[in-house]
Order: sequence, then C-alpha cells, then structure tokens
Amino acid sequence: MSREYPDRPFVGVGAVVLNEGRVLLARRGNPPRAGDWSLPGGAQMTGETVFDAACREVREETGLTIEVLGVVDVIDSITRDPDGRVRYHYTLVDVVAQSDGDAAIAGDDAAAVGWFTLDQLADLKLWSETERVIRLGHEMWAALQDAPTRK
Repeated sequence: MSREYPDRPFVGVGAVVLNEGRVLLARRGNPPRAGDWSLPGGAQMTGETVFDAACREVREETGLTIEVLGVVDVIDSITRDPDGRVRYHYTLVDVVAQSDGDAAIAGDDAAAVGWFTLDQLADLKLWSETERVIRLGHEMWAALQDAPTRK
C-alpha cells in the first residue's frame, strides 16, 4: 500500500534520543515535511515491537545504538491535500531513549543529523508537536536520572 493517499494509517515510531542533555535530530530527506528537523524514526515493521522499531530506525538513520526508557506520547499526523483528502496519515509512537555515544552519521533517509540543546530548538524548522514531545521526553529523562535506583 502506498503511504500517499493510504486506506489506513501507518504506525511510525520516533525516538527522543538524549545524550548529556542534548537531543538527537534528523533532517528529513523525504515527504512529509522534507527538509524539516525531526526525531529519528520511521515505520514499524510487522512482527516488530515499538521499542525494537525505535532502535532499528535510530541505527539506520544515525548509526547509533540506543536504550529505550519508555513511551513519551502517541500523536496522529494527518496531512490533507487542497481537496480535503487524506494525503498522509501516521499514528506516531514517540519514545524516550539514551545513547552513550554521540558520533551520529546521517544514513537511510536522513539528509543530516545533529545534537541540539533545548535552547536551540526555537531556531530550527520543527513541527510544533515534535518540539512538545522533545520537551516532554527530556522531562521524563531528567526524572529518571534523578530517581533512586531500585533493587
């Protein structure tokens, strides 16, 4: 089935990957939102868990290995054409993750990758929902860093 004008939504997985408080972003190479900065991620494959999809997509787009810590949010991304028909429909599951490494290299369909502080987000071309999820993911990550270790 084509992703353009689909007859059902596609499940997409995005990862708020953090390292030393900075977030990893990928510049989209393909529609929708080609040229925008976004979370690394992509379509979930049949038989793949959301967490496995996040790990695979981050590895394909950036070369990094991540540890997924939890789900941040679920968002519907629906783009309509001028006639009101649904051109793209994704159900996006965003997770928070951390990476011990920071040597990301653009791969797969990412035009570029980079690490950014929260203060730099306002200067980037970001979908408002992406920025909201990044900030929420950062809050979750920070709370996990401050949580006592359970045994």
